[in-house]
Amino acid sequence: MATLLHLDSSIFPGGASSSRAVTDLFRRTWQEQHPEATVIYRDLNAHPVPHITAEAHSAAFTAAQDRTSEQSAALAARIRLIEELEQADAVLIGAPMYNYSIPSTLKAWLDNVIMVGRTAGTENSKLRGKPVTIAASRGGSYAPGTPRAGFEYVQSYLTAVLAETLGMRLDVIVAELTMAPINPAMAELVPLFEASRDQALNNAVVKAKAAVADLAA
Repeated sequence: MATLLHLDSSIFPGGASSSRAVTDLFRRTWQEQHPEATVIYRDLNAHPVPHITAEAHSAAFTAAQDRTSEQSAALAARIRLIEELEQADAVLIGAPMYNYSIPSTLKAWLDNVIMVGRTAGTENSKLRGKPVTIAASRGGSYAPGTPRAGFEYVQSYLTAVLAETLGMRLDVIVAELTMAPINPAMAELVPLFEASRDQALNNAVVKAKAAVADLAA
């Protein structure tokens, strides 16, 4: 039975969040295609994981017999998150852009699951080749060739971390210009926002079906 690990990190609930709208449709399509599948859901905004601490970081490089009780507890919490990720057959992450980058709650989760010698820096990592779909959203346009293309640190960062560092098989869905319906100065961009939103939702359905078919192959 396949397992999907679904993470959301938007500060906005439900329909108010573009990234949540895309991940919700992907998840529902996944479940329709694979009713017996298991979905593990983490709302990192509602239930954030602890930010990495000195104890949590150093414990991974300290022999078990030399760890303090604080190190052991912090490491155990990280291992639970890592095992949850390792045991998933596919991963879905909602990643809105805040101030050009990912939410701090998503960064905290990544800091916990990136562990040299287990998930990174080793050919034996269980994450290598695991499919991960990112539902990215952003208020403006940061596409190649646009004036703010150089400020895009969501897709580029997650590619560096998930694909290049952890060796996961990355796919990205982007919904942009999400501020157009809200900001009067962007009113003329509403049609472009609507087209981007519709394309992102369509991609969510297509990629969810493809992900299920890929696991079944």
